[in-house]
Amino acid sequence: MASDMFVVPQTRGTVLCCKCGISMAPNPANMCVTCLRSEVDITEAQLESKELLTFCVKRLETDLKKVRLVNAEFIWTEPHSKRIKVKLKVQKEVLNGAILEQSYVVEYVQQDNMCDSCTRFQANPDQWVASVQLRQRVSHRRTFFYLEQLILKHDAAAHAIKIKQMDQGIDFFFANRSHAVKFVEFLGKVAPTKSRHDKQLVSHDPKSNNYNYKYTFSVEISPICREDLICLPPKVATSLGNLGPLVICTKYWRHSFKSLLGSRQLVEYDVFNIEVVSPEYNLGGSKYVMADAEVARVSDYGKLFYIRTHLGHILKPGDRALGYDLYGANSNDIELDKYRGLVLPEAILIKKSYEEKRQKKRGKPRPWKLKSLDMELDESKGRANEQKLDTEYEEFLRDLEENPELRFNLSLYRNKDYQPSEMVSVSDGDDLPSVPLEELLADLELSEQEDGEDSMRE
Repeated sequence: MASDMFVVPQTRGTVLCCKCGISMAPNPANMCVTCLRSEVDITEAQLESKELLTFCVKRLETDLKKVRLVNAEFIWTEPHSKRIKVKLKVQKEVLNGAILEQSYVVEYVQQDNMCDSCTRFQANPDQWVASVQLRQRVSHRRTFFYLEQLILKHDAAAHAIKIKQMDQGIDFFFANRSHAVKFVEFLGKVAPTKSRHDKQLVSHDPKSNNYNYKYTFSVEISPICREDLICLPPKVATSLGNLGPLVICTKYWRHSFKSLLGSRQLVEYDVFNIEVVSPEYNLGGSKYVMADAEVARVSDYGKLFYIRTHLGHILKPGDRALGYDLYGANSNDIELDKYRGLVLPEAILIKKSYEEKRQKKRGKPRPWKLKSLDMELDESKGRANEQKLDTEYEEFLRDLEENPELRFNLSLYRNKDYQPSEMVSVSDGDDLPSVPLEELLADLELSEQEDGEDSMRE
C-alpha cells in the first residue's frame, strides 16, 4: 500500500561561503548575505550617472552660451581622488561660416562640508542647543507612560539627540531650537500644559556680531490626573453651573487648582448591594448609571457605607471597587474650607477592582506589548525607585486593559513570544478586562538572516 512505501528523507544541501567560510544555503554568488552586502551596496548612487553629468554641465551654463555643446562624457578617475573629469565637445561658427569643433576637459573637485549644527554635533555628540524639561508635580509617572506612547506613535522625538529620565519628569535635548519648539507644540496638543522658555548666552563673536545661545523650555503638565478627586473652587463651580464641588476628573483641565485626593489614596471596597436609581446616560463618550450602593472597606468590615455612585452599570453585589475614603481621610484643602455646611459623602467609588482576579494571572505575559523610548535612566534613586517604576508601569498597563478610550490614541503591538496556556480554564479570564486582538498591530522586525535566505531562495 502507498502508506507502507519507504520515503527517502530529503536533506537540503549547504555550501561554505567563499569569503568567511560559514555554512549557508547555495546561491549564485556563493557568498553569505553579510559578505555579499559588504561587497555590493545596492543603495549606492552611481558616480558616472546621467543626473550627475547634467548637474556638471549646468555649472558651465554661462561659459557655454557662446558655443554649441555637441557631446559630453565622463573620463574615469580614481574614486578616492575626489576628482570628476568631464570631456566636452563644442562647436562654433568662425570666419566665413566655417564651423570649428574643439574638445576640452573640465575637472571638478569634490569638497566635503557640514552645516554648523552638524559640525558642533560631530565635535561633541552631547552638545545640545535646546532642551525641553517636561515635568508633572505628582507622586506617580502614569502620565509620562501615556505620553511616551503618544510620542512614539507620532515620532515626535525623532530629532532628539538625547532623552534623560529625571525626577518628576523627562528631559529632551535637541541640536536645533526649531525642533524643540515643534516638540513643545506637540505636547500642548496632547496634554494640558503651560510652558515658558529662557536662553543663555554661550559665545559671542564681536567681529561678525554672531551670538550663540542655549535655549531651555520648561513645560509643566497639569497636576490633575484622571480619576483624581477634586474640590472645585467656588468661582469655578459657579461658572460650571454650580457643579460639584466634589468632582472626579475624567478628561479636561482648564483652571489651575490641586486635587483633593489622588490615585495613591484609593481604597478597596466590597460591594454588598446595588440599586439603580436612574437610566443609563452618555457623557463624553462614556456610559454611566446612577445607583445607590452598600459598601464596606475590605480592610474593615466594622462599618457599612450607604453611598451613591455613577458605576451602577458595571457593579453588582459581590464585586470589589476602588474609591476614596472620605470618612477616614484627613483633608486639609483651602478650597474645601470655603464651603460652609457642606456634607461630604463617606466614600466615592472611582472604578471597578479586578485585583482579586488578577492574582490568578500574576506573572503571566500579556499577548500585547508597548514600545519604549531610548531613554537614560536616573540611577541615583537606587533599587527602591526602580521597583516603584515597575509597579507604576504595571498599573498603567492595567489601565489600558480596563479603559478602551485610554488606548484609543496609542499603538499596541502583538507579543510574538506570548503562548496561550491550554491549562488555563475559561473561568480564570471571566470578566477580566483585556485588549482585543483586532486592536493589536504587528511589530515589524526585519531579521537579517531570514531576509537574506528569502532573497536568495530560487
